[in-house]
Amino acid sequence: MRILQILPSCDYSGAAKQAGLLAEGLPRSEFQVHGCVLGRIGAGPAPGPRDGTTVLGRRWGCDPRTIWQLKTLIEQYRPAVVHAWKPSANAYGCAALRLSRFRPAALVAGYRSVEPWRRGLPVRIERQVARRARCLAANSSGVRDYYTRCGLPGEKFRVIANGVAPPPPPSATRRQLLAELGLPDSCRLIGMVGRLTLQKRIKDAIWAADLIKVIRKDVHLLILGDGPHRGRLEKFRDQVQIVRRVHFLGWRGDAGRFLPHFDLLWSTSAYEGHSNPILEAMAAGVPVVAADIPGNRDLVLHEETGLLAPVGDRTVFAQSAHRLLEDPALSRRLAAAGRDRALREFSVEKMIGRYADLYRSLCV
Repeated sequence: MRILQILPSCDYSGAAKQAGLLAEGLPRSEFQVHGCVLGRIGAGPAPGPRDGTTVLGRRWGCDPRTIWQLKTLIEQYRPAVVHAWKPSANAYGCAALRLSRFRPAALVAGYRSVEPWRRGLPVRIERQVARRARCLAANSSGVRDYYTRCGLPGEKFRVIANGVAPPPPPSATRRQLLAELGLPDSCRLIGMVGRLTLQKRIKDAIWAADLIKVIRKDVHLLILGDGPHRGRLEKFRDQVQIVRRVHFLGWRGDAGRFLPHFDLLWSTSAYEGHSNPILEAMAAGVPVVAADIPGNRDLVLHEETGLLAPVGDRTVFAQSAHRLLEDPALSRRLAAAGRDRALREFSVEKMIGRYADLYRSLCV
């Protein structure tokens, strides 16, 4: 069974990571997977590596040349299932299929995040895509519910959560990592991982770190990631005079070296789909304090596998972090429960099995 995966771009995003894991893990005796990237290959792994990846080089948002290239690829590869992973890929896949002489068994349209800014034309396009797609794949109940409220048919949705693998042993000791960062052995580390965009509300985390500074002198916030807001966030950090406690480390291909040494992870986002940083932190046994939003609630059970805080409430984020740092028994309990839940309920094997079952059901 041939599967064509379509991604808008291939930076180190959650969609690209999940697409790569799926392509590698589907049974080779039953599935062939080809990746198609509409835009560019960035820092992350290319999807569908075992059967190749086609990069179309989209030049702007609506590029007729890219639609025609995708239509040609579909006719040449002749997939049983076209699986688009995000809204822009959905639109291109749907447009290319309308032009194509070849008709696959199914179009799977993917939805990965709650995007409250989407209004007007983008929502109307999604409704058109939903009419033509056989299945709408969401990675969390929050994403499904959001798009159902936007008018997409709820009966077409299939929720398949992201998958996470057990982390490898740490490649560096905590002391080595702290020495590399120029930090004292006695410091406590709060971590954040993600793109530096308005959605992530990184300013709330900097503000919360400034609140913690009043009562603790040993806490350092490490921010792994890059993005368009980095410059203004660094300026804000400097303005509140917390430059020695908040460290922007940029995009790191070796983020896994840092994760097991965090004392806790913050996720302050205003909206998410199914956060890979939260899932990976839980799998690594790192306690999580996350914004109380749809998607996060699928992962973090408050007071059971982590702590939830109201969006934008810097005081609660600071208080929750201080509580975990002051109560090692609570921290260990939440970390252990989070690790058990991540590896039991959200394994890569379960994610792959659910997509394989979906593809089989669509091609009967």
